Amino acid sequence: MKKRSRFFCENCGAEVAMDSRRCPRCGRSFVSVRCQACGFTGEEASFDQGCPVCGYAAPAPFNREEKQKAAIGSLPSWVYVLTALVFGIVGFLVFFTLR
Repeated sequence: MKKRSRFFCENCGAEVAMDSRRCPRCGRSFVSVRCQACGFTGEEASFDQGCPVCGYAAPAPFNREEKQKAAIGSLPSWVYVLTALVFGIVGFLVFFTLR
């Protein structure tokens, strides 16, 4: 997968479009681009494939489908089975204890 450079406002941290001259959140104007990993500052064109010094390119943001996939598959299935079993046993014990 091709690295995609992402740009952030140095003042407020908001993500901005590559061709923006001003931050949409705080209004700060941009003169150059600074790598958030190594601090290198240069012209926008030199960051087409990420930072020319350290190669850093911020990871692409998740889309909705990837977020759902990550949320659903974030834990191994045995954790869910064990959790259901524990809740079942606790519920059973509470039910018969309060009887």
